[in-house]
Amino acid sequence: MKKIAILGAMTVAGLSAGVASAATLDDVKARGKLNCGVTTGLVGFAAPNANGEWEGFDVGVCRAVAAAVLGDPTAVEFVPTTGKTRFTALASGEIDLLARNTTWTFSRDVDLGFEFVGINYYDGQGFMVPKALGVSSAKELDGATVCIQTGTTTELNLADFFRANNISYEPVPIETNAEAQPLYLEGACDVYTTDASGLAATRAAFENPGDHVVLPEIISKEPLGPLVRHGDNQWGDIARWTLNALIAAEELGITSANVAELASAPGSNPEINRLLGTEGTLGAMLGLEADWAVKAIMAGGNYGELFEKNIGENTPIGLARGLNALWTEGGLLYTPPFR
Repeated sequence: MKKIAILGAMTVAGLSAGVASAATLDDVKARGKLNCGVTTGLVGFAAPNANGEWEGFDVGVCRAVAAAVLGDPTAVEFVPTTGKTRFTALASGEIDLLARNTTWTFSRDVDLGFEFVGINYYDGQGFMVPKALGVSSAKELDGATVCIQTGTTTELNLADFFRANNISYEPVPIETNAEAQPLYLEGACDVYTTDASGLAATRAAFENPGDHVVLPEIISKEPLGPLVRHGDNQWGDIARWTLNALIAAEELGITSANVAELASAPGSNPEINRLLGTEGTLGAMLGLEADWAVKAIMAGGNYGELFEKNIGENTPIGLARGLNALWTEGGLLYTPPFR
């Protein structure tokens, strides 16, 4: 098994090195659409709606990049990926960008040959149990059966937590969140563990969310963000600065409602002018049009708008900003200057 794992990592790394030599920007322009890898379905983050149209917080990142590059936020082919298939899809060139609640780790960045372009959600791993189980702490889960997605950091964190607390568990391996939900509800596992944001999204989809509780322990750091292949620095810069543009826009008071007006009538704030392309040559530096950031912001709004619309406190997901608030409001969101 160890040999297979090593060979698998080498294969992904080798594919990544081979594909990355291509100019992804040229490929996307020639194709006329962005191939964006997303989860197979996690409400609030990435899932098809009743009309079959993909929507969600991570989907918003895909659409912003497509708008910046192609001028059209709908020019996206969404490719559903699992915890096991996501890295092969990116390394092989099947997708140009992976925006799928993926944790930035040392080995994924360095050993697998990927480049995380930023963090769009600061998260941590938690546990959800039925209220009827009568458990108030994860340390009371000795002997529990646990639904766990394979090929994830969640799987490794779970083993570390139980070993550190000298308690045992029986894993129930699953590949997707959709597979976990019925198993958990049917009692095939006592516990479901994943990122706390994923637990909130999963619980919100239940018929009786109040019958389930997320335990207080957060057992890991899970900085989630979009990633690209190593070796194509221009494409990495485009993805990175598109995400930064959405964050900066919130900080600077630029929204989907006022961005067109601000772009047509430059004001006295030089950073806003540079970001929106009415001053300087930031777009040209990326190989894009001057109004690339205007198009990205218009696609779905700034970071705060995307958050509130898809996963915020007024949605069924009900997530507070917490660590994902701007640095000026006590959070961790902070973007380098646009200059």
